[in-house]
Amino acid sequence: MSNTPMAANPLTRAVLEIDEYASGLGWDQPARLFALVDTVRLRSQEPALAAQLGLEDESATTGLTPIEQDEVPTDKALDEFLGTIAWPDAVVGCALTVERLMLPPSAESQVPEGLSGAKLTKWVASHPDRQEVRMTVAVLRDGSRDSAVRLREKDSPTEVLTGPDLVPGLAEALKATFED
Repeated sequence: MSNTPMAANPLTRAVLEIDEYASGLGWDQPARLFALVDTVRLRSQEPALAAQLGLEDESATTGLTPIEQDEVPTDKALDEFLGTIAWPDAVVGCALTVERLMLPPSAESQVPEGLSGAKLTKWVASHPDRQEVRMTVAVLRDGSRDSAVRLREKDSPTEVLTGPDLVPGLAEALKATFED
């Protein structure tokens, strides 16, 4: 994608490419799951698919290609769904983009006791300090991870926060999809 800034490593580039793709779809979207494959290997082993994805340029000697998977089911909790995934060996990593409501750390002390599930979700949704965010998290089989977080109120490519530890729980859940 031409607007994706050049990042220091292939995993960060893949995360930013997925973030840009999700941004182009707009907000209020379902979660999206991606397999990450080695671009050079894809070109050599699946040339027709590589051509379909626009990856004919052989000048790139490294990189990861995100391939969107079937829809993430909305009738199952995300952690339950992730627990059902098994990746073939050709998949070197995976990524997920998901929208959530977040509260600042200062709101933790305001959470009423005994709220869980739907009641907690409703309370967060009505909190005046809530922020709508899109999180894109990616992990590789070797445990490397990266993520991008975009606030709805600052929906601009220059306002995307990146880093390996922004969404550690989701990164761990994705990493678990590679465990036997």
